[in-house]
Amino acid sequence: MKIISKDTQFYGRVAGIAIPIALQGFITTGVNMMDTIMIGKVGETQLSAVSLANQFINIYQILCMGIGMGASVLVARYYGMKDKESLKKTVAIMIRLCVGIAALFCVMTLFFPEWIMRIYTVEEGIITNGIRYLEYSVVTYFLLGLSLTCTIVLRSVDQVRLPLYTSIAAFFINVGANYLFIFGKFGCPRMEVAGAAIGTLIARIFEFAVICGYLFFKDTAIGFRIKDLTMKVGSLWREYIRISIPVLVSDGILAIGNNSVAMVIGRLGESFVAANAVTAVTQQLSTTVIQGFSQAGAIVTGYTLGEGNKEKAQDQGYAFLGIGFLFGVVSAAIILLISGPMIHAYNLSPQTQEIAKELMLAISVIVLFQATNSIMTKGVLRGGGDTKVLMLADNIFLWVASIPLGILAGLVLHLPAFWIYFFLKVDQLLKAVWCVIRLRSGKWIKKIKSSAEMA
Repeated sequence: MKIISKDTQFYGRVAGIAIPIALQGFITTGVNMMDTIMIGKVGETQLSAVSLANQFINIYQILCMGIGMGASVLVARYYGMKDKESLKKTVAIMIRLCVGIAALFCVMTLFFPEWIMRIYTVEEGIITNGIRYLEYSVVTYFLLGLSLTCTIVLRSVDQVRLPLYTSIAAFFINVGANYLFIFGKFGCPRMEVAGAAIGTLIARIFEFAVICGYLFFKDTAIGFRIKDLTMKVGSLWREYIRISIPVLVSDGILAIGNNSVAMVIGRLGESFVAANAVTAVTQQLSTTVIQGFSQAGAIVTGYTLGEGNKEKAQDQGYAFLGIGFLFGVVSAAIILLISGPMIHAYNLSPQTQEIAKELMLAISVIVLFQATNSIMTKGVLRGGGDTKVLMLADNIFLWVASIPLGILAGLVLHLPAFWIYFFLKVDQLLKAVWCVIRLRSGKWIKKIKSSAEMA
């Protein structure tokens, strides 16, 4: 394996895609961080409520990521093939799926908010505040889903700057709206938890208007327009289902699995929940670069295979493996450096601070392996079309290892916070080993047909 490539143009191309995506991730995570810091100033109960309510919203967000990333596998390949008709049909299918799932989550949130909160906790104060947050979040599903999926496909055709600039503006809009409505400044009502939801809603409206407005009216790389929403997609449905649906299923089941992790954490007490809310933001900050390179891996691999160069794609896969190892080390160092200041930025009890310190240490260990497997599984292997095998691997490691061991460590053996979190995330370690074996086999490179070939 040659994990360092001599092709300097390769690293330049990867950086050109990954860095804007990573910067956007920093901004998006910064919005979440400001949400938690601001609502944390109100109290730990409110902080825990927003954190757990967002676990349910995150299920939807992960499903949308699955829809968008599944579509991006096809979009990157068709873009490399210069097949514009198949590009437009893929986007049409993606948007239809996104709108359908958004409608489902809207109905669930509107009619069953208490049931949703009781999945995660039995604390009545957290449930009450969580319900209020969810009630103000109903409309955001359509806005979030469409802006997120459209952002992903725009990135797949080298449009990475607009989403970045949009996220920067959304950050300031969100922070400003939070300040007004959480604390009741400049004549606005003090709404606390509901104010955090309203701030997020305002930012989502802005993102939707800019991203979807650009795709539907301005973009020429894909050339998709509103009238194309009703276009006949014909036999491309079969290829979309073969490649993209496993991504959606995989990410969907992973979302359920991650929420099962949240259910375990939600039953370990309010201090543990609050500590996890703080450390989750820090983990997101440290892994945004990894996520950027993961998406760059999928896009670059798709381009290369679309051009018909399998040997080059294999070599690039090894180079991405080296990138994953490097950023695992960097991310672990970042977490250890900023953990203390991050914990002290919140108004936490001494017990919660101690738990947060243990969680930070556990995250720094896990991220070493998470970086490698994320860049490979969510990037290179997915870009190669190996989505069915990835679906199986993701969920076997999660449901056979992480969740049973996490439940045993937290609810049965009552181990220290470090070990509870380590076992809840042990699938990251196992997948890091597996993805290296899969890469070396070469079986991850799959053929993708165009709509013309299937006609």
